Amino acid sequence: MNKDRFVQANATGLSTLENIKGADRLNAWIFRMVRPYMRGRILEVGSGIGNISSQFVRNGISLTLSDYSDEYCDYLQKSFSSELLINGVIKIDLADKDFGRKYAYLLGSFDTVFALNVMEHIGDDRLAIANCHKLLARGGRLVLLMPAYPLLYNGLDRQLGHYRRYDRRSMERLLSTKFSIVRIWYYNLGGILGWFIFGTIFREQRIREWEMNLYDRLVGLFRLADRAVFNRVGLSVVGVGKKE
Repeated sequence: MNKDRFVQANATGLSTLENIKGADRLNAWIFRMVRPYMRGRILEVGSGIGNISSQFVRNGISLTLSDYSDEYCDYLQKSFSSELLINGVIKIDLADKDFGRKYAYLLGSFDTVFALNVMEHIGDDRLAIANCHKLLARGGRLVLLMPAYPLLYNGLDRQLGHYRRYDRRSMERLLSTKFSIVRIWYYNLGGILGWFIFGTIFREQRIREWEMNLYDRLVGLFRLADRAVFNRVGLSVVGVGKKE
């Protein structure tokens, strides 16, 4: 990603995260979805401004936060400075080719690593998966959530700095490079139409606050829709892998 695109993606990403911050129903839905796979020492990779991190705190679950951005790490430090359930904030770059040496003190330290909407931002996602593998203890789990369906890739993806979108098969191929597959499923059927209309037809360059507020009010219906299709279709694909 060139410098100009990186700066734009960072600005768009921050705006999006700030809009999602107030989407309590959405954030709670995501948390409940991944909660069954969380155990032991937990690391969140790509914590951003702590939207999902806050859900863990609200539910009394301890975890360590991380991000590759100095700005986000500073934000997290200030936001959670007095929170005893946060074990610390670490700057981690999953795309670092010298990961094993730079982060030697973290290797094998966690029982669960989760990265929600992170891998699509990394050019070499296989390297990122390998580095997540290094962070986990034997038997540990990696939980991923990533945007689904390459055909849905549009201007919103580009503005957010996404290299790609995934599907069930590409998620399986990626996870299986280092992990045994526990489960893969789709999430958020209801978001597909909105992403296509606003991002592809109207060619919007960012997710607006009113759009996120409207979506959040409809989360109950979207959860029912996911159940109706048995999580076989959705705007995102979720995967869980185990380190053998």
